[in-house]
Amino acid sequence: MHVHQNTQITPQQPVSEAHPQPDFDAIKHRQQATWASGDYGIVGMRLQIVGETLAEAVDLRADEKVLDIAAGNGNVTLAAARRFASVTSTDYVPALLENGAARARAEGLDIRFEIADAEALPYTDGSFDVALSTFGVMFTPQPLKAAAELARVVRSGGRIGMANWTPEGFLGDLFRVVGGYTAPPAGVPSPVLWGSEPRIVELFGPNAADIRCERRMFNFRFRSPAHWIEVFRSFYGPVHKAYAALTADRQARLTTDITSLLERRNVGGTNSLVIPGEYLEIVITRK
Repeated sequence: MHVHQNTQITPQQPVSEAHPQPDFDAIKHRQQATWASGDYGIVGMRLQIVGETLAEAVDLRADEKVLDIAAGNGNVTLAAARRFASVTSTDYVPALLENGAARARAEGLDIRFEIADAEALPYTDGSFDVALSTFGVMFTPQPLKAAAELARVVRSGGRIGMANWTPEGFLGDLFRVVGGYTAPPAGVPSPVLWGSEPRIVELFGPNAADIRCERRMFNFRFRSPAHWIEVFRSFYGPVHKAYAALTADRQARLTTDITSLLERRNVGGTNSLVIPGEYLEIVITRK
């Protein structure tokens, strides 16, 4: 999809956060604990190809100043640094930044790692050529604030690149299944709405000269549904925390429901597991 904008886009209905106002500080603390649990890097490193693809989609150039926001273990951070960009990698979970820094050291890449909240970035207006996020900013509890911060720190003519899971894809289904056992925080929009083209136009339209969205697939490749559940239950924060909050009986029911989802989505045959996970690749040119 190409959205070419010569004038400001005004949504038919204004974007607004839910009321009454949730306790966002408490929600963020819980989110930090969730993403610090398990070991996201075990799952995250398998998504590296998404970072490489996004770096190409935004047409990264050597020496451009790049900010990776909610960077996790640094997939697009590394992809940008491999292209000789000047990269600052940020997250609000120190353990995830440490994981990214270890990867950078292993490759001899010179990257700055800094703790930062995606909804309150500690950088001046227009201080970066490119802002990037792969499956990170989409989990912020206040989308309006996060989108405004991404736009604020990018110079006029710079680019914002994102990869966000779609509502219709595998991760959308997974979050709905898990949400049936551990309800998400009241008043916080679903993160997969960031994988909807109209929502991206709502969030970024007023600050965008151009918005380009393309639906892509990332294939989760595991030995079996049981293997997938073992890895995600052990290492992927949202699934890890969901299991930890349940009784043994409800854990078993959740396993049954996730297994059913995996079997429905599997295109890998009876002896393997290949799950296509749809995501939206977004490239926004800043006004």
